[in-house]
Formats: sequence, structure tokens, C-alpha cells
Amino acid sequence: MLKCSKCGSELDDEDGGPAASMSGSFMGDEWTESYFFCPDCGAYTLEIVHDRFLDQETSSIQGPIVKDKGDAMVELIRRCPEPWNKKCRCPAHLEYFDGQLD
Repeated sequence: MLKCSKCGSELDDEDGGPAASMSGSFMGDEWTESYFFCPDCGAYTLEIVHDRFLDQETSSIQGPIVKDKGDAMVELIRRCPEPWNKKCRCPAHLEYFDGQLD
């Protein structure tokens, strides 16, 4: 179970997953960034999973992310019709990944 990067509470939404996730592909590697919201302290925690084409998958945790910034990122991700699709090139994907996709 992922813990909040600010207060240490266990993070879980009603469906058991993140508030939003977005996947993208760079040079054959897949990156998935997932935002988890903590209702206890009002901050977001970001989990980044890097699936390397020729190596081991790694993950890291970043945060805390202030609510306003986290809300903006979640809103951007939710504009994508297929945020799980690393090959999607919709405007939301391009903005989220600064146009740096395969």
C-alpha cells in the first residue's frame, strides 16, 4: 500500500487506485505517472513507474504535491480518452509529457 508523502497515511481511493494515471513512451521505455490524493492532509503523492525496454522496471515516489498543482495535473490527465495508452498522441498527452513522446 502506498503511503502519503506528506502525512504517511495509507492512500486508497474508492476504487482502490490512483486519482489519475498517464502512460507515455520514450525511446522504447514506458513511463506511467499516477497521482494519489490524501484526504487526511489534502496533498498528492506521485508514483512514477519506469518500465525499461532492456532492463528492470523501477518505481519512485515524489511529493508532497500541493492540492492546486495536483488537481491541475489530474484534470489534464482526465482530458485524455486513453491515458493508459502509451502510444496516444492526443493534446493532453502531448502537453503532459511536454511533446517528448516516441
